[in-house]
Amino acid sequence: MKNKKAVQYFPLRRVASGALMFTMLSGSVLAADALSPDSEWMFGDWGGYRTQLQNDGIKFDVNYTMESAANLGGGADTNTTMRYSDQWSFGTNFNLEKLLNWQDGEFQMTITNRDGQNLSDQVADKRTGMLSSVQEVYGRGQTWRLTQFWLRKGFFDNVVDIKAGRVTVGEDFDNFDGNLFQNLALGSGQAGNWRGDRWFNWPVSQWGGRIKLNVTPELFLQVGFYNQNRANYDRGDGFRLDTSNSEGNMVPVELGWTPTFGPEKLPGNYRLGYYYSSANGDVYGSWRDGAYQEKDHAYGGYVLLQQQLTAQDGDVNRGLGVRVQAVMNDHKTSKTDNYQSIALTWKGPFDARPNDEIGVGAARIHVNSDYTRSLRQQNAANGETDFDSPTYLPIQEGSEYNYEVYYNAKVTNWMSLRPNLQYVTAPGAVSEVKDAFIGGISANIAF
Repeated sequence: MKNKKAVQYFPLRRVASGALMFTMLSGSVLAADALSPDSEWMFGDWGGYRTQLQNDGIKFDVNYTMESAANLGGGADTNTTMRYSDQWSFGTNFNLEKLLNWQDGEFQMTITNRDGQNLSDQVADKRTGMLSSVQEVYGRGQTWRLTQFWLRKGFFDNVVDIKAGRVTVGEDFDNFDGNLFQNLALGSGQAGNWRGDRWFNWPVSQWGGRIKLNVTPELFLQVGFYNQNRANYDRGDGFRLDTSNSEGNMVPVELGWTPTFGPEKLPGNYRLGYYYSSANGDVYGSWRDGAYQEKDHAYGGYVLLQQQLTAQDGDVNRGLGVRVQAVMNDHKTSKTDNYQSIALTWKGPFDARPNDEIGVGAARIHVNSDYTRSLRQQNAANGETDFDSPTYLPIQEGSEYNYEVYYNAKVTNWMSLRPNLQYVTAPGAVSEVKDAFIGGISANIAF
């Protein structure tokens, strides 16, 4: 019994003391390696205590991301005033196998805060907005949120993996790591970006979870179940945990394959998914007599194809990679019915800068023709024909195209700076709005 208590209770004391020490040590910034370019963290390793905590099963992450952008020409408003948005993320991960001898278990808690302004609001017509965003860290409510609060456990030597709690859909489905593009249309979780009224990506969480079956070390099948609650999205409701405003549930299903190829073991990430939402939404083809007359459930699918193509000088952490993404949404309830993108990245392009990266990408976002038709019908019913009238509904038709090229400079091990250039064709898919040329810079800091 004495040994049993030592196993169960000592780690809990260590969790509490670790949380306290993080606050004390990071706040004082007294570590010998604070601000050292070789340290993983800006505040240093706290004299080795932070690494020791990780080895014991407690990992702290405090990260800051800022993204700024200026309109260099074109768009609905040619004002070149720079817009700045940012995100703080405070996370703690507990390895329950190390702490509680609970095999293949972990607990994650993350709190986030977003703030700032979005240049996309002036690039596009204010009556429509852009389909994408030139600052992907902006949006989903500029507010504090409980973004992650979940428990994960593996069973049968991790053949079955279950995660549940407050989760974001995109952390498990249609997911890839290491995105450095500033434009929203070139990042991870694209299925949620074009079905954002049903599929909530980071930092919006909801009650839910997923069951993952690891068929082989490379092949998996997973099914998720997520509560649909619009209150989760609202500003100021980031810590609202009740389900009183539930509208339905979303169920995604995904088949994934993560192979490696060749003697250099070049990694790949291939995913094919489908989702269904029981929450009702307007059927855009049913507009008449001043309103949409029908509602229906939503569904769609997606494809993610990601592969590293080369290893530079035998180093798999350097080389050329390609990523192709596509999303198809139902034609009844989705404003954007399809999306495609392609991106190329080159990690470690120069021997003198092995941790830098170059990226170039292009994306197409298409507006549902039924939604376009409903805009024309509403203008006709309101007697609106003048584009400059404040009550005219600009016709969103065809596609918006987003292009970006960036250079990510690893300034220190804890800070990256990333200048980028973006070009947006037909912002908001409104032909009357001029194409926009955007200059941006973003930074990531790990404290």
